[in-house]
Amino acid sequence: MKNVLLLLFFCLLLLDGMAQTREELERQRQQTVKDIKFTNELIEKTRRSKNATYNTILLLNSRIQSRESIIKSINDEITYLNNSILTHQELIYGLESDLDKLKKEYERIIYSSFKNKSNYDKLMFIFASEDFNTAFRRLKYYQQYTAYRKVQAKKITETRDRLSAEIIQLEILKADKKDLLLDKRLESQKLHAEKTDKDMEVKRLAGKEHELKLKLQKQQDLSNRLQNEITRIIEEEARKAAELLKKNNTDFFQLTPEEQLIADIFVSNKLRLPWPTERGVVTGEFGEQNHPFLKGVKIRNDGIDIATTEGALVRSIYDGTVSRVFSIPGAHKTVIIRHGNFLTVYSNLKEVTVSQGDKVKTKQTIGVVFTNKESELKTILQFQIWKEDVKMNPMEWLARSVNG
Repeated sequence: MKNVLLLLFFCLLLLDGMAQTREELERQRQQTVKDIKFTNELIEKTRRSKNATYNTILLLNSRIQSRESIIKSINDEITYLNNSILTHQELIYGLESDLDKLKKEYERIIYSSFKNKSNYDKLMFIFASEDFNTAFRRLKYYQQYTAYRKVQAKKITETRDRLSAEIIQLEILKADKKDLLLDKRLESQKLHAEKTDKDMEVKRLAGKEHELKLKLQKQQDLSNRLQNEITRIIEEEARKAAELLKKNNTDFFQLTPEEQLIADIFVSNKLRLPWPTERGVVTGEFGEQNHPFLKGVKIRNDGIDIATTEGALVRSIYDGTVSRVFSIPGAHKTVIIRHGNFLTVYSNLKEVTVSQGDKVKTKQTIGVVFTNKESELKTILQFQIWKEDVKMNPMEWLARSVNG
């Protein structure tokens, strides 16, 4: 019995951990479903433009990645369920074994009691004692024996009830697994349809490869101009910081107490920082990526591209001070905000509502994203995070959910 109770204790701890993990997986899956729903809205709007094929493919890629994320989440849930089912089966086996032992022990007690009762009467056994102490001991023995029988009967009832509960829970888990397998099959069918949709869009552009490469080169040149200006500004701030170090004869950059507090809290909120738009999907990832359909072509991104709706407001992801506001023809307006020794960059804005030196709060509106109505009807915010002059991957800082 002790071994089974120990097994039950560890199983319950394990199952509690599994339940928490599964709940988290389910939350992530539901969030991804919301992301796909929003992406579908953007695809529908983008397809209204005759020249929107390239942007449509980016959105289709994002939707495919989200769908693959859902399938992975389902697979992870199935794995947890399999482990949970195995744990419940082991627990049921232990309870069945323990129940069998309790029943056999109880049968032995009943048989022994019946056998003793047929040999001599309990009262006669007590009164036949040689002295009072012996009679008292025999009376206590019968009382303890009766109490032991009751305890054993109670243990049998409790074990049987626990066993029944575990069997019911096991059937629930098996039913959940069956539902998940069905969900996986449906999601796989959707993924296949979405990949086919993307392939059709790519085929539509098959004869325009030269035109697309020229257009991509122009976009890359514009992006490089913007990035060079951002880099120049950030390096200029780093240079000023270095001059201040030299002037103060110190080996490290000293933030003001307020700046240090902001920087510390900024770091402590890693993976919890709000998104720079209320809704959006990532269509361009950080770092060097393969072009979505032009073979052998690489695209470099120093931040992430967030596709959103026309007129979407841009907001500061944390408290800070507006470091710069500037514009480049064709790349529209850019805002750089300092958060201690961190900087966030918001590019491709058509309107800006802040000025250099302004103090801003978390989620405060700083501008509006530009929408290209003449070409691809796309609304893309280009977002970056820097730690002084070092580029950071924004996806390692922003909260997991955006389209709540």
